[in-house]
Amino acid sequence: MGKGRPRAVEKGGAAHLSDPSSSAAAASSSSAASCGGGDGGGGVGVPHAPVFYPTEEEFVDPLAYIDQIRPLAEPFGICRIVPPKSWAPPFALDLASFSFPTKSQAINCLQARPPSCDPDTFRLEYRRFLTSHLGRKPKRNPVFDGEELDLCRLFNAVKRFGGYDKVCAKKRWGDVIRLVRPARPYIGGKISECSKHVLSQLYWEHLYEYEEYTGQLDRGIKKPPRKRRRKNSDTAENAVTVVNEQLDQVCEQCKSGLHGDVMLLCDRCDKGWHLYCLSPPLESIPSGNWYCLQCVNSDKDSFGFVPRRKKCTVEVFKRLDERVRRKWFGQKDPTRLQIEKRFWEIVEGRAGEVEVMYGSDLDTSLYGSGFPRDGDPVPSSLKPDVWRDYCSSPWNLNNFPKLPGSMLRAVQENVAGVMVPWLYIGMLFSSFCWHVEDHCFYSINYLHWGEPKFWYGVPGTEANAFEQVMQSALPDLFDAQPDLLFQLVTMLNPSVLQENGVPVYSVVQEPGNFVITFPRSFHGGFNFGLNCAEAVNFAPADWLPHGGVGAELYRLYHKAPVISHEELLYVVAKDGSDTKALPYLKGELERVFMREKRCREELWINGIVKSSFMSPKSHPEFVGTEEDPTCIICKQYLYLSAITCSCRPATYVCLEHWKHLCECSPDKHHFVYRHTLAELGDLVHLCSPTSKTTITEEITQYPRWHRLIPSEQSAMIKKVKGGTISYTQLAEDWLSNSYHILEKPFSDAAYNTVLKDAEQFLWADHSMDPVRDMVNKLTEAQKWAIKVRSSLSIISDNVHSKNKRMKKVMFNEVKELLSFNPLPCCEPEITKLEAYAADASKLVAKISNALSSRLNISELEELHSKAAAFPINLTEAAVLESEISSAKLWLKNVRDCLSEKNPGIIEIDFFNKLKSEMLQLHVQLPEMDLLLNLCTEADSWKERCQDYLNGPLNLKELEKFLLAAENVRVSIPELKILRQHYSDSCSWICRCNNVLQNLNERDDHMKNVEELSRILKDGESLHIQGEELAAVELELNKSMCRKRASEALSLRTPLEIIQQVLAEASLLEIDTEQLFIEISRVLRAAISWEERARFVLEHVSCISEFEGLIRASEDIFAILPSFPDIEDAVSVARRWMLKSQPYLGRTICDKNSFELMLKVDDLKDLVGQSRYLKVNLDTPQRLQNILLDVEKWMHKASNLLENIRSLLYMNDADFIVNNCLKTKIQQLLNEIDSTRKIGISLGFEFKELPELQHASLTMKWALVAISFCFMIPLLKEVDRLLKDMDHIPAVFSGSNLVKRLLNITRWLRKALVLLPDPQISKRCNVKDVENFLEESQEVEVPHAMMVSRLKNAIETHRSWIDRCHAFFISPGKQSWGFLLELKESGKSNAFDCPEMDKVVSEIEKVEKWMLQCRGFVQPLVGDLGSLSSELLKIQRSLDKALCLYGGSSVCTRQEICVCCPNDTDNERVYTCLICEDRFHFSCMWPTSASADMKNKKTCLLCLSIEKGDAALIGRLSWVSKGKRPKFNSFVKLISVANSFYTRVEELDLLKEIVEQALKCKSYLTQIVIHAISYREKDLSSISESLLLAVKALTVSGVYDRQDSLSLESALTEHSWKIRTNKLLRASRKPNIYQIQHLEKAGSALGIPSGDHFMMEIINAKKTSLHWLANAKQVTSDSGKLALSEVYKLISEGESLPVHFDTELKLLKVRSELYCICRKPDDKRAMIACDQCDEWYHFDCINLCKPLPKAFYCPACFPANGEFISLLRSASREHSPCTDGEPGTPPGCRNGLEGRELNNANPSSQKKPPVRIDLIKLLRCNSEIHNLWRGNKRPLRRTTRRRSVPECLS
Repeated sequence: MGKGRPRAVEKGGAAHLSDPSSSAAAASSSSAASCGGGDGGGGVGVPHAPVFYPTEEEFVDPLAYIDQIRPLAEPFGICRIVPPKSWAPPFALDLASFSFPTKSQAINCLQARPPSCDPDTFRLEYRRFLTSHLGRKPKRNPVFDGEELDLCRLFNAVKRFGGYDKVCAKKRWGDVIRLVRPARPYIGGKISECSKHVLSQLYWEHLYEYEEYTGQLDRGIKKPPRKRRRKNSDTAENAVTVVNEQLDQVCEQCKSGLHGDVMLLCDRCDKGWHLYCLSPPLESIPSGNWYCLQCVNSDKDSFGFVPRRKKCTVEVFKRLDERVRRKWFGQKDPTRLQIEKRFWEIVEGRAGEVEVMYGSDLDTSLYGSGFPRDGDPVPSSLKPDVWRDYCSSPWNLNNFPKLPGSMLRAVQENVAGVMVPWLYIGMLFSSFCWHVEDHCFYSINYLHWGEPKFWYGVPGTEANAFEQVMQSALPDLFDAQPDLLFQLVTMLNPSVLQENGVPVYSVVQEPGNFVITFPRSFHGGFNFGLNCAEAVNFAPADWLPHGGVGAELYRLYHKAPVISHEELLYVVAKDGSDTKALPYLKGELERVFMREKRCREELWINGIVKSSFMSPKSHPEFVGTEEDPTCIICKQYLYLSAITCSCRPATYVCLEHWKHLCECSPDKHHFVYRHTLAELGDLVHLCSPTSKTTITEEITQYPRWHRLIPSEQSAMIKKVKGGTISYTQLAEDWLSNSYHILEKPFSDAAYNTVLKDAEQFLWADHSMDPVRDMVNKLTEAQKWAIKVRSSLSIISDNVHSKNKRMKKVMFNEVKELLSFNPLPCCEPEITKLEAYAADASKLVAKISNALSSRLNISELEELHSKAAAFPINLTEAAVLESEISSAKLWLKNVRDCLSEKNPGIIEIDFFNKLKSEMLQLHVQLPEMDLLLNLCTEADSWKERCQDYLNGPLNLKELEKFLLAAENVRVSIPELKILRQHYSDSCSWICRCNNVLQNLNERDDHMKNVEELSRILKDGESLHIQGEELAAVELELNKSMCRKRASEALSLRTPLEIIQQVLAEASLLEIDTEQLFIEISRVLRAAISWEERARFVLEHVSCISEFEGLIRASEDIFAILPSFPDIEDAVSVARRWMLKSQPYLGRTICDKNSFELMLKVDDLKDLVGQSRYLKVNLDTPQRLQNILLDVEKWMHKASNLLENIRSLLYMNDADFIVNNCLKTKIQQLLNEIDSTRKIGISLGFEFKELPELQHASLTMKWALVAISFCFMIPLLKEVDRLLKDMDHIPAVFSGSNLVKRLLNITRWLRKALVLLPDPQISKRCNVKDVENFLEESQEVEVPHAMMVSRLKNAIETHRSWIDRCHAFFISPGKQSWGFLLELKESGKSNAFDCPEMDKVVSEIEKVEKWMLQCRGFVQPLVGDLGSLSSELLKIQRSLDKALCLYGGSSVCTRQEICVCCPNDTDNERVYTCLICEDRFHFSCMWPTSASADMKNKKTCLLCLSIEKGDAALIGRLSWVSKGKRPKFNSFVKLISVANSFYTRVEELDLLKEIVEQALKCKSYLTQIVIHAISYREKDLSSISESLLLAVKALTVSGVYDRQDSLSLESALTEHSWKIRTNKLLRASRKPNIYQIQHLEKAGSALGIPSGDHFMMEIINAKKTSLHWLANAKQVTSDSGKLALSEVYKLISEGESLPVHFDTELKLLKVRSELYCICRKPDDKRAMIACDQCDEWYHFDCINLCKPLPKAFYCPACFPANGEFISLLRSASREHSPCTDGEPGTPPGCRNGLEGRELNNANPSSQKKPPVRIDLIKLLRCNSEIHNLWRGNKRPLRRTTRRRSVPECLS
């Protein structure tokens, strides 16, 4: 709620006991005692919170009342208040027009929903786990129920219920499936056992190891943090300069890229967060991979209450509520208990999907409040006084937050939900989830109308326990959303909280009730149906400590607060509060003061000395009027203080996070504060209850106050250069320096320096008051000196400047500067300012004298020019200038008035204004006398006009006066009024004459009346009235009479009105007109009809006479007085006859056909009404007869009910349970049935019928209860009878017979409960039965059979006890079957006793042991047989393993399959050609094996050992993964079973298995030790022994991890040796990388250097690397090494055990020679011959630019000029040189640069060579040089031959 963070909150309220002496629990139980029946409060098994009933006096002050009940109610966390009956506020909203927004709530997802986890993040982490920890590749998700299984949801669902082991133990797989597939419907709501088993197996196969891994991460070693990386961090400049540093990662919270050493990067999105910026912050790096909340959460599964776009009306909302109610409860009216049970079934996901609407968090400032408010319209049905009373009522929630004594009175802003109530419109099941109020406020909720609300509350003292239970119950939801409780979308069944020790209390809020929740109290609930509630927060004084806790929680979790707690404390303390609030206020202020003091001292010690005050607030007396800065880390308001830095000027942090602001040194940080520690300390002392003084008085009494709170800052010491210095010493040094500066001449730089140094002391407590005083002096002196210098500078500029508009110094400012005594500091220039001030004073005196002497204008202007030229601005000069300008303006206006000749132009007010201005002038002018004369004349005329206006006006006299006043020069308002009156009167007279002349010619009387009325009204409003007004009034009366007569003829009019019209016409003498003659005729006909009607009404007549009168009235055009009576008499008669038809239209015997029952009272009313009918009828007598029959039956039924009551309420002495009583009850039942049948046949609704029905139910119940006295019924029959007791009507439930029978039945039930029952787990002990029998002897209970049954049960129990003792005397000798028989016998015959617990414990211990054993031996696939058979299979498998080792003579190796633990004849057996062992084909060969491998009939183990294949290790891993039971598990089982009393057959088998497994273990150990220590070249013996061990381990039915790992290690080493041997002795030589890889793998396996194969690898590597180094050197020596040495090096490389293909090729290229110098390619420029393609160096053949277009070498074009043509063939162009000489590199034949031969004929070469570009021929720097050479056709040269070694041929 509020401006910081709006929250959807259902508010709560507080309560009080009507009897203060009673306990809260007693109040709760008494007020909600009816909840079990569905009418009260309380959840299922949830105790009730207290309910309080305040008196009228207690209800006056809400906060005082809540404080009174707080000790009783706060331990419950919630309570209810029932106001006095006199308090009933009206609902202020109009429900017909009220509309509001709603939110949809998926109730079934409030608890049973999957977390909003991102499946991509889960998939990424899961794949990383598979790859890095299991070495497996990810596979496709398995399929479950025909759909791909979501492993993320499955993992989180199992995690919610405690993990795989707990889900299996508690059989919760059905709940897991509902979470994994929430939308899939299941038939009947049940899930098959097959589906549960399949899902558990899938989890075991895919996620169990991942669950163990994630569980170990919490206890494992933390991985190194992923720190933030910096670009270009290798340079010193970037490492030093932070401003220019480029950061590739910034924190998403504080937007800073600094402090990279504590920045955590998400392992998916690579976004960064500082550890201290997380919510809540982390102290260290988490284990494993870390993902941010954005990556963990998924929008797909996110859950919340979705707002609807359209607004909803109350009527529509009501229909939605009814629809939900019909869906879940049908047409019946469910009890509140049923609604509550169904709600939690829906929440826990056991009842299907439910979506409801909720109009929550409606801001009353926008949508209106349910309480009356000032300014709202008052309903017409309500008195204004009542409305005003409720507007100002303290219990009106609009007034509640700002009541006297509330801490929120200081909050000025209307924070929604906190200061302004919220409205809630709820429907059935709409919920407000578990939450606690913002800032731990109190909350109060009022239910205006509708169905109740159901609340649950947890005390505030249990808030931490509540959060822990929520997190443990819903761990997956909290992992995805750590702030889940802040979102208000989650519910948890209160029973879960109770099971974990968290107290929960319930409240049912009825309409008109308040509910109060206390600070830190978690609360939630739901609605029983359509209702409207209103809620708001409040904060009395005792809330303050809780508010401090809430503020610290906001700080810890980095949540934005609603208000600043520190600001609220300060404002409340400053404004003052009552004595009750002082202890709470002082405690909170002391806590804030001590924290602020500690933080400020820490800042100083760390070197932060720059400080300044925060800018003051405009309204410091209120909270929240101005927004304070917030800390970028913890998001808290920084009201008291903050830290900023010049590198981030707009960024602030709190004092606790100052180190996280930036990486600048502390001396660059700036500390800002709002109050000093001295001010805060004064405030703390002021809040002390013993304090009587104000803050001002405390400051004046500083020494005493300083002694009360001693300063600790004098002990502060920090390191400086050369040693340490204390805070006090530093302050004293500063003071000494400051005194010295004050004595010296003023220097602005020195003052600034010393004031800057003082910043580190100003924030401190009173010990630094001398420093603050000195700072004030220095500041004042600096300001004074600067002003003096500035003033002298301005004065000097004005003196030497000719610009008269320059700024001047005010004379008042100069006097203020000179008024200091003594002067603040030493300023030499002050004497100059004093001289200027003296001259200014003289000039001011002259101006004052001039103004008082009334000089002329010219003299004043001369004086003003002197003042304007003075360098100081004089206030008197401005006054003088104003006086001169005013005089000139007045003179101009007067002259204009005097020159005006036209009359009435100038207003008289203007003359008066000039006159008043003249009196204010201080000059002398001649025009003043002329103005006075003109004003006197105007006043005379004004008085004459006023006399006319005040007296009676005569039209003629007024006309004469107006003619005389036409030449008046002044405009007088009264004269204008007189002229207007005269004009209006003349106009009205003319209009009146025109109307009266044409009046008789008009027939429209309505129009005449309207026109005459207007004329008369206008005439009366005139100030001058004439004789014409009376004539108009007479004509108006006549016209109105004619109008009424005309209306009487056109509309039906009452006779009285007609008579009045005729009388009025007679008075006006217009009755002879035709209009009035017609009215007289109508009047005579109406009087005649009236006389006849009165006669018919006075005498009872038939209905035809009445109808004749009605027809006659239609011809009379008037309203007849008796006509309604006639009509009423006829209609009453007809209605009576219509009502009589149901009683007259049938006989008594056929009344069974009527569905609706008739009422006797209606029949009596009809008979009574017949006496008052004015119409004569014959029906009343028939109804009288029917009434007599009905009264006769009612009398009979009353007698029968009396007999029944006498039986039910018989005396105790007459009560005897026997057959006579049973017979009597049966007779009464028969009479009841017959009487009821007759009553129903009459068809009337008799009140006796329900009573007879109730009596019948009671008598039937009593009959069954009596029958139980003659038999021993079943317990369920007795329970059913007691349950039927709830249906017995209350009128008979208290009768003596029912009570006695109920007591007998209850006794009988107690007796049945005491008897042992196999179906009931809870039993009674023998002592309870014996006590019950003793009590039964004192009470007369007629049930000897049950007493005998109880005694026999006791004897049977004792016999069973003796058998138990005999069993436990000799442990280990009794059989398991005897123990089971004891248990079954005990279930049927034994009471609760230690022996029964011992038997059950022994059986559970054995069964648990056997269950564990079954779990260990259970195969992965297939059903498990009996435990003994499975153990025998394991024993046989170990026999086979021993047979393989040669340690058993039970079987031979040829009789078994070496891969199967058990023999089977269902499959054909093959024999391996290598080891000659037998095996099943499917057991040994995988489906992926090739057909060739299968046809060889060689087992996979032999092939793997022979090839050194690592697949054998994988097979061992397959054997170890859940296929076989663990050896250690069997050993533990044997140790556990030693304490058994009974003999267990499976234990003997288990011991034999362990002995056999130990033998196998010894054989395997010998083989492994021998294989690991073997160092020779021959591996055949080791291969044989390891093959034997693998086969034995494969066939063994027991798995030992240690053996598996040791054999795996031996196989790995052996595989390495075989692979090394094959690689070194293969036909194809290995490369150097293979050798290095083998050496690295061998070193990793720990193979010693003395091993034969390791030595071979090391020698081969050493020799090869030596040759490789020489080869690389030779290939780059540019021909320095002799060719013979190159050939020798090539020969050595070919003889190495390692193959170097690239290096050999390079050496061969190195041996190729070019040009006439016969050198290898040395990167010099060359050119190729166009004939032979031989290459030549430019410098060797002396070739220079420009190059020829065609080039021929000397061999092809000798000096004699004979051209040698070499024929080319396609076959030789592409064939290598085979004549024994080294190959010559090819020439260029590439595309555009290749040169073609024209012809073989020499004559074709006659053209001279053409020059071409040199760049196209140079090859030394070309990137594709080698490509050109490789593609050129080689040509053989016969002119030069060289001998080539065989290695190059």
